[in-house]
Amino acid sequence: MERSKLMELGDEALVHHELALERDLVRARFQLKTGQLENTSVLAMLRKDIARARTEQRRRELAAGLGKNALREKYRHTFRPTEAPKAEAGEEKAGGFLKGVADRFFGGDKQQESEGAAG
Repeated sequence: MERSKLMELGDEALVHHELALERDLVRARFQLKTGQLENTSVLAMLRKDIARARTEQRRRELAAGLGKNALREKYRHTFRPTEAPKAEAGEEKAGGFLKGVADRFFGGDKQQESEGAAG
């Protein structure tokens, strides 16, 4: 995302954008290790986008006189991860041992456990 678009986002949306990029980076790293990642330049692009988002967060923190990572800590708990991209035909049957690992890594399993307890 371009810097001008990052500047248009609110504080919460900026933090959520960064967290979503981090999830995408973890997913891409898993795909790289399992041989499923075809375009390895995605890793560099994601790292640079994360750096841009963090730089904008820090700029806002300094302008507001806040401490380092104050925005991230303030809005991190409101982040709700989106669904993983749909698998292409035939891939869903394979499933794989990594299915859902990224969600567990970022706390998505706690949300599923609470839904299962309620049902």
